[in-house]
Amino acid sequence: MNPSTSAPADVVALASRLRLVVTRLARRLRQRAEVGITPSQLVALASIERAGRITVGDLSQVEGVQPPTITKIVAALVEAGLVAREPDRDDRRVAWLRVTPAGARLLERSRSRKDQYLARRLRGLTPDELAALERAAEILDRLVAEEEG
Repeated sequence: MNPSTSAPADVVALASRLRLVVTRLARRLRQRAEVGITPSQLVALASIERAGRITVGDLSQVEGVQPPTITKIVAALVEAGLVAREPDRDDRRVAWLRVTPAGARLLERSRSRKDQYLARRLRGLTPDELAALERAAEILDRLVAEEEG
């Protein structure tokens, strides 16, 4: 169906259906992570890894949570040895966060478990269904990239 000829109600219904299925899939993948930290801690850890190094204030903005909340999350990650806090060389009031080797291993284990779960599910699909999902993944990537760009 051509998007320009779709009725708005059809687009809204599709948006609702996609939102629900993506939410359910994300929940299932979170459940498969089994890494011993909370989902909020795992997301923050991944954001720190993606940034390379980041301040608590910047992490709060990236995650869209209040500073006291992210401070508690970071404290738990530091306590667990998953994140290191390093003072800035030029401004001692600033502390940089970076993922430790233990934190990187935990993220890899979490990602691997999620990928393995999803791969097991995908193996039960037909070649046509797999091709349709490949195309859908490309489209979803483009939707997300347009929002980020």
